[in-house]
Amino acid sequence: MRTFNSKSGKNRDFLGANKSLGQHFLKDDTICLQIAEASQNVVPFDHILEVGPGKGILTKQLYDLYPNQLYLIEYDARFIGLLKSEYPLLIEKVFQDDILRFDMSQIQGEIALIGNFPYNISSQILFKALENKEKIPLIIGMFQKEMAQRVAAIHGNKSYGVLSVLIQAFYDVEYLFDVSPEVFVPPPKVMSGVIRLILKKSNSLIVNHQVFRQVVKMAFNQRRKTMRNSLKSLINEYKIPDMKIFDQRPEQLSVNELIDLSNHFNTFLNPIT
Repeated sequence: MRTFNSKSGKNRDFLGANKSLGQHFLKDDTICLQIAEASQNVVPFDHILEVGPGKGILTKQLYDLYPNQLYLIEYDARFIGLLKSEYPLLIEKVFQDDILRFDMSQIQGEIALIGNFPYNISSQILFKALENKEKIPLIIGMFQKEMAQRVAAIHGNKSYGVLSVLIQAFYDVEYLFDVSPEVFVPPPKVMSGVIRLILKKSNSLIVNHQVFRQVVKMAFNQRRKTMRNSLKSLINEYKIPDMKIFDQRPEQLSVNELIDLSNHFNTFLNPIT
């Protein structure tokens, strides 16, 4: 276990949370260890990119497990000097950047994306990961509990929606555990949850990704209606024959059923000649 520079430790105490960045700093080493250990022996990766390390409490646990594989990306300039001081071996691996604009190709190989994600951009981080899914086989993140539940929800659950389907089309999602507000400084007004996403070995089931997204978004935009009503404009435009599945509401359909449906729609958008 490494020791910390006492001067940088004092500096850490004076760095408060920036509300505009949605910062809530973890203070519980046990929670951080659980997050770090959740990355072990689940899927191969070359490096870890911790998003928003802030004062570095999760960084400490990740560094103990992966001293040669860890990269950090922090938007808040106040913490860059602190992180480089406490982790001199990571000086060249600390990026001051916005994760939503970060070029993942700067890190060679496959990346495990881990962090106490800022809640105000957590869904955007997931979509950023989707854009780079071939490079990101593993995601472990702290989210607002409601968001974590939405990502992990299965069909038939009221939390199941567009985000659930688009993420689960490519990642297997597991809700790991709840986290109470008391383990943060300052404490958020909501419960939090940690989820783990593992990239599926094959995502070739989706024939046309654009059509898949269109079908899913249109269906859940009117989630209380049957698929026949929510997809009415597409059904009419492309003269798609009536199907029994149209009698169901979108939340009743599994991810694979929605993929199959989008593939069926695609055959009418791009008929085989």
